[in-house]
Amino acid sequence: MTGGAGFVGSHLCKALLDAGAAVTCVDDLSTGRPENIAPLLDRPGFTLVQANVAQELPVRRRPDLVLHFASPASPADYLRLPLHTMETGSAGTGNALTLAHESEARFVLASTSEVYGDPQQNPQDERYWGNVNPVGPRSVYDEAKRFGEALTTAHAETYGTDTCIVRLFNTYGPGMRGHDGRAVPTFVRQALAGEPLTVTGDGRQTRSLCYVDDTVAGILAAAAHGLRGPVNIGNPSEISMLALARLVVALAGSSSEVRYIERPVDDPAVRCPDITLARDKLGWEPRVGAEEGLRRTIDWFRAEAARG
Repeated sequence: MTGGAGFVGSHLCKALLDAGAAVTCVDDLSTGRPENIAPLLDRPGFTLVQANVAQELPVRRRPDLVLHFASPASPADYLRLPLHTMETGSAGTGNALTLAHESEARFVLASTSEVYGDPQQNPQDERYWGNVNPVGPRSVYDEAKRFGEALTTAHAETYGTDTCIVRLFNTYGPGMRGHDGRAVPTFVRQALAGEPLTVTGDGRQTRSLCYVDDTVAGILAAAAHGLRGPVNIGNPSEISMLALARLVVALAGSSSEVRYIERPVDDPAVRCPDITLARDKLGWEPRVGAEEGLRRTIDWFRAEAARG
């Protein structure tokens, strides 16, 4: 499990351990939180290897499954670590694919809805090629993931590696960092602190929020299936950023107001997955609605604040 100390990666590690698997977590902790995996360190079958996957994958076990989730994923991180992001998506993906091929293991690449860029088609299905600026500020992440998809596809075609590409849409939940730059943790942190919620632009841009438990279930369903993908894993219910901010304020019982700030360059106007393929092939669809998922997330952030 590369990137196993990250937000989604740590939830996957726990789910796999709960299912009885032995898990080797490889993470350089450049963006992953040690706190995310602290509860797992003493569990039987869990091994932490601190390493940069773009340089090496020092794994002693012969794995049955390789999940490649290493990468800075939030704008705050990939803008701070542009070259590291691209190296992880290129050399890191290559190293993970080589490990999977040599071990005759199933390989799952964590791709992203960012491969669709600022889409001109809504909702986005897997046949849509996207609308991506290859030299914009978001390009280091977008193109790293697009290259990772191309490399994964080439590896499967050339060597017969058993691969799967999952495109994740706007996952949220407990374990996120309050300052990682993504909308949900930013709004929750601000609401609990009584600060204004910073909505970019006019707030009419949309996202589709998938609670982390649903995302993990979709990833594991894809890993267990022979599907090569790419396959969208996300919640097809859209919400505007302004509506999300107001919902977070209401659920948190906060008195915070909304403050509008400048919208980032190349910020997508819409983002919504077509999950027909996941429903038909994997029998998967999200089960946790936005209000319930946000309540759980707010409760977690409140408990973290109480613990200091």
